Amino acid sequence: MELVRALRAGEEAAFSQLVDTFGRSMLRVASLYVRDRAVAEEVVQEVWIGVMRGIDRFEGRASLRTWLFSILVNTAKTRGAREARSVPFAALGDDAVQPAVPEDRFLADGTAWPGHWTNGPAQWGAPLDRLLSRETRDVIAGAIDRLPEMQRRVVSLRDVEGWSSGEVCNVLEISETNQRVLLHRARSRLREAIERSAIEGND
Repeated sequence: MELVRALRAGEEAAFSQLVDTFGRSMLRVASLYVRDRAVAEEVVQEVWIGVMRGIDRFEGRASLRTWLFSILVNTAKTRGAREARSVPFAALGDDAVQPAVPEDRFLADGTAWPGHWTNGPAQWGAPLDRLLSRETRDVIAGAIDRLPEMQRRVVSLRDVEGWSSGEVCNVLEISETNQRVLLHRARSRLREAIERSAIEGND
């Protein structure tokens, strides 16, 4: 790859291209592991230093992006774990045992259509207008921020950053099945948040 060769040669323009291409995305991904933006920026800076020092060890078995973000995630995990030591244990709980969608959204056994939805999604008005509105984007961003950690990471990488399922599994070191479950739960919660916002907006 020409970019890798240029990076190994120490060409400043190649490094600038790498920063321009991945810098903002790296900061968003780092923020999935550390809550403070300043700390996320420090993580990204540390990764850039590591990349420049380690580019000669890049073997090309994965894409440059996958390699870069693997370094980022490992660095952010280490920094996040260090920060977590000062977080109360109760704040670290996950909701793995909770259903993705509340049970009362489905018809019960003994009804004509058990397991089917009790009713369809709430009417959102003009869908495109609402989805593009700043208010809806804020609702989605807030809902993502409140997700359990792994759900937040998976849905952010898949639906915000546009990664493939394979890339997410590779970087987060999770199975394809686990990735699908986490993504389904996260999307279900986001859908509920949008529905609640739509209902409140129509009241």
